[in-house]
Amino acid sequence: MNLKLFKSMTGVGALLFAFLVPQVSPAQSSAPNSSPTSSSQAPQSSPTAPSKQKPPASSSSLPSAPSPAQSQQEPSLQDLGFGQSQLQANPALQARLNKRTEMLKIHQRLGIITLAPMIAALITGPTAKVKGKDGRILKVPSSTNLDFHAALGSATTALYLTTAYYAEFAPRIPDEKKRGAIRTHVALAFIHGPGMILTPILGAMAFSQEQNGEKVHGIASAHGTVATITAFAYGASIVAVAWPIHLKFWEK
Repeated sequence: MNLKLFKSMTGVGALLFAFLVPQVSPAQSSAPNSSPTSSSQAPQSSPTAPSKQKPPASSSSLPSAPSPAQSQQEPSLQDLGFGQSQLQANPALQARLNKRTEMLKIHQRLGIITLAPMIAALITGPTAKVKGKDGRILKVPSSTNLDFHAALGSATTALYLTTAYYAEFAPRIPDEKKRGAIRTHVALAFIHGPGMILTPILGAMAFSQEQNGEKVHGIASAHGTVATITAFAYGASIVAVAWPIHLKFWEK
């Protein structure tokens, strides 16, 4: 009797235990074993994290870079130190420069042209002299030689004075300073200028004496020497500013 009662109570207790205690699933039973693994892996992944990165610098502390438009913009003339008055056009000064340039071009052309009758007058000079010594019969040059030489001398004088006019009356530029070859050109003018005034005067005196059948004498005898010095000084003044000479008269 007691044995049956014990068996029945044991069966009832096992049944109650099965209902009261929940059964553990295989996934839940393996969870405690996986948690240590994940916790052990966490310290290994932590060194890869950027733990010591510097904070980015603020944009306000960096200098602003110039934009492409600013970098391509050229400096203005005011930036280079030129005043507003210096940048304004001066029509009066420009017209003055144009007139001076044109007159000096004519001066240059006429100066070259003047060389032709000047050289010809030097060549024909000996043919216009009275030949002979004192006590001998004088050989008076023909009127053709005298007239031809006198015509060449007159043409040289006229062209020379016209050439000088275009140089002297060309408009001047304020604060203009002559340098280099121009200074030499102007300095030589103090030689051939007086020479071109004195040469025709002496030539006229010599011509008058020879027309009277006289041998050239007195100060008139210096006519040939003065003419030669004048011609050499004139040629040197041209070479000083125009060497090598490449002037083309058809160019404007």
